Amino acid sequence: MCPTCPQKSSGAKLDMSCFSSFSGSSPNYGSGFSGDTETLTTFSWDDRSVRRVFIRKVYSILLIQLLVTVAIVALFTFCEPVQTYIQANPAWYWASYAVFFITYLILACCSGPRRYFPWNLILLSIFTLSMAYLTGMLSSYYNTKSVLLCLGITALVCLSVTLFSFQTKYDFTSCQGVLFVMLMVLLFSGIILAILLPFKYVPWLQAIYAVLGAIVFTMFLAFDTQLLMGNRRYAMSPEEYIFGALNIYLDIIYIFSFLLQIFGSSRE
Repeated sequence: MCPTCPQKSSGAKLDMSCFSSFSGSSPNYGSGFSGDTETLTTFSWDDRSVRRVFIRKVYSILLIQLLVTVAIVALFTFCEPVQTYIQANPAWYWASYAVFFITYLILACCSGPRRYFPWNLILLSIFTLSMAYLTGMLSSYYNTKSVLLCLGITALVCLSVTLFSFQTKYDFTSCQGVLFVMLMVLLFSGIILAILLPFKYVPWLQAIYAVLGAIVFTMFLAFDTQLLMGNRRYAMSPEEYIFGALNIYLDIIYIFSFLLQIFGSSRE
């Protein structure tokens, strides 16, 4: 494993690509793929048109993912028969979680499938549907007004962070060590919380965990956004538009999930 690779694990994200350096250009976030072998590649981000096309492609895919997710969340939130069915059949939840985990590992760890059309889009579609189901089922346990409130807050937070990341001179891609440490704190806090919950529910501890999670993934959103820009310390390869959309989509979903735990109120 490359010692400079930022890692996001345990229900979070896992970036398995390595950074390559090249004199006179930004290092690429991600490894190149040529034939049956995987090699580190270099790419000059001086070509503004290539960078614009790459960013446009990432956000076009992301927009479709978010529209599908919002549609499923709305269905699970407003349609009572659907709510009753999915809550009475938790097997679908675990099946969706298994599909989410498998497709995520394939897309995150294997550069071939995520770059080879049309398998990359097929895998991403399956991943998005499974993640949307998980998010929709989580939302079904909360009051409708709470879900709408958290959707609005998430939209405002993500829009603000994205605009700030594009405009600021501060380089979030150089803070991977800090982000990794914060993620490890979140990971072990989650493990402790999972051990304590069967014995006693501690509301304030759950709230602190949710606030920490929202902060961590908001910072990851800024980090992943700047990886797309190409004029920072680390940059994502232009071939990794699927990987870029995957990362930002997960950041947004996790932010929404943690905000739901903070501001959401359970259905009566």
